[in-house]
Amino acid sequence: MSERAAPPRLRLAFMGSPDFAVPALRALHAAGHEIAAVYCQPPRPAGRGQKETPCPVHRAALELGLAVRTPARLRRAAEEHAAFAALDLDAAVVAAYGLILPPPMLSAPRRGCLNIHASLLPRWRGAAPIQAAILHGDTESGVTIMRMDEGLDSGPMLLREAIALPPRATTPWLHDRLAEMGARLILRALAEDPPATPQPEAGVTHAPKLSKADGRLDWTRPAAELDARIRAMNPWPGAWFPQGGEAWRVWEAEPLAMTGEPGTVLAGPPLAIACGVGALRILRLQRPGRAAMAAGAFLRGTPLPPGTRLG
Repeated sequence: MSERAAPPRLRLAFMGSPDFAVPALRALHAAGHEIAAVYCQPPRPAGRGQKETPCPVHRAALELGLAVRTPARLRRAAEEHAAFAALDLDAAVVAAYGLILPPPMLSAPRRGCLNIHASLLPRWRGAAPIQAAILHGDTESGVTIMRMDEGLDSGPMLLREAIALPPRATTPWLHDRLAEMGARLILRALAEDPPATPQPEAGVTHAPKLSKADGRLDWTRPAAELDARIRAMNPWPGAWFPQGGEAWRVWEAEPLAMTGEPGTVLAGPPLAIACGVGALRILRLQRPGRAAMAAGAFLRGTPLPPGTRLG
């Protein structure tokens, strides 16, 4: 019996920024691919001291001894296009990079630019597919490896794998599983070079970039919907409601079969809030400048008796 041929060792660029992309970078490096350059977002101020801080991919690349490039822009940046072409790449692997690749860069690698997208395309094209899947109560999610084109996540698909979502899935839970799945699938895509399949025209949905406003809790909405928003928006941009001129952050909650005037604290379990349909029991929350606390401990310092109206 003949031995199976070893996967080809390819010359790659890796383009990513957040934690989601780190497992793929490490997997490509461990597999022996030649990573000619790592592209990521520039260091930005972070923390109380607003110290310039490199993103997770930048830190991982330095740990692995890889060259890092952090251009602030790529459109109409001819010098960046030329530098990218000069890398003489077999392929570029892109995972939540944060910048749009212009046509000269998309066409430079011999096998194109391959994107690790955290959804089952064409559902949830865009910047926040993980949060969108949880927010809308999807029963499954997954990863698609696609060859990028000039559209928004519209390129042909190379590989696609699904994962079932439990009823109370959270963004951190799904994020970590899809990050590992993406790392595994990109290795397969590079080794097998599967044929590309156009995305179906039906079923396209979009998951735009999130802002703090997306985390606001509207007590007139059903409790099940608010529960999904809390699970989707943590850790970022965070689920919150206005109270006393502050934004109180909700980290964990559960829906209850109780009724009352929306936004009113109900008698019963600690910190049960009436919603448009049902009620929401807040399990962990946080005031600005303070630590997140279990509801019982929170109420000892900030009493909210039944009948209190929340913002």
